[in-house]
Amino acid sequence: MFDRLDQIESRYEDLARQLSDPGIVSDQENFRKVAKAHRDLEPTVEKLREYRKLRSGVDDAKAMLSDPDMRDMAEAELSELEPQLSIVEEELKVLLLPKDPNADKNVIVELRAGTGGDEASLFVAEVFRMYLRFAEQHKWKVEILSQTDSDVGGLKDITAIFEGDRVYPQMKYESGVHRVQRVPATETQGRVHTSAITVAVLPEAEEVDIKIEAKDLRVDTFCSSGPGGQSVNTTYSAIRITHLPTNTVVSCQDEKSQIKNREKAMRVLRSRLYEVEAERIHQLQAKDRKAQIGSGDRSEKIRTYNFPQNRLTDHRIGLTNHQLNMVMEGMLQPTIDALIAHETAERLKVESPA
Repeated sequence: MFDRLDQIESRYEDLARQLSDPGIVSDQENFRKVAKAHRDLEPTVEKLREYRKLRSGVDDAKAMLSDPDMRDMAEAELSELEPQLSIVEEELKVLLLPKDPNADKNVIVELRAGTGGDEASLFVAEVFRMYLRFAEQHKWKVEILSQTDSDVGGLKDITAIFEGDRVYPQMKYESGVHRVQRVPATETQGRVHTSAITVAVLPEAEEVDIKIEAKDLRVDTFCSSGPGGQSVNTTYSAIRITHLPTNTVVSCQDEKSQIKNREKAMRVLRSRLYEVEAERIHQLQAKDRKAQIGSGDRSEKIRTYNFPQNRLTDHRIGLTNHQLNMVMEGMLQPTIDALIAHETAERLKVESPA
């Protein structure tokens, strides 16, 4: 492990030298690449240097144990430094885990009403609002790509892109079936109903990630419906794109401009096709892996929102939170942090560096 860390430190110092080279500075594209690589290695190098400092302190304290006059002080230092050293060593192991290739990507989030009819559509709207509040906390930008309203003021479905720092590592745990238990506003006898919605979180794919041939696309235009004014409904600005080899269909009517709707639809299409390919590769790799870390199977019920008991339960890790009202206001971070910690622990079991 420490051989790898020494190599990382050497690479970090080499990148630092490059950043001071006038030739690199004058080439802005190359400068950005070098600066990003340097920035990515910085947390690991800083943690390694912290480890070395603690290691040196432990060694010095042990050397003093043989001196009767210094023994008490040495033992006190060891009792303080050795636990810190163990913690930092574990943190280094986490930093050496392979980086998720999607870690720097924005995400496309799709929510759809499932079982439960109108009640499910209302819950789609509430969960999306929860995500908007969560995004505000992280200063992410959210852009709605398409939505279908329900007759009761909810959403049958909505698709949006979330852009910002570390969006995918935070949002990826939301993929799956979200179940809600509560008394619907239309329920006259006070009975608790169970409804469900599905959430899909797709890493946004760039053109370099997935190649789409023009001959594989069928593009249809139609009149938009819903909010946007009279011009929206009278011009063929809405776009429906079908990827013929996979029969993947994407539509967008959020903009008045056909060109903008096409651009948005292509962003969604690229991400869906990227996910299909990533899942295919994942399944091939899974056959050879000793353990799968997070299958991402959307058919699994991942979470239950029980409103009568003000309780949220994440079934993947057995987490229970009795402040559901706060979660629905966007206080999702404790749940996300618990999921990150669980995944990291599982990965360390099978991928821990030697």
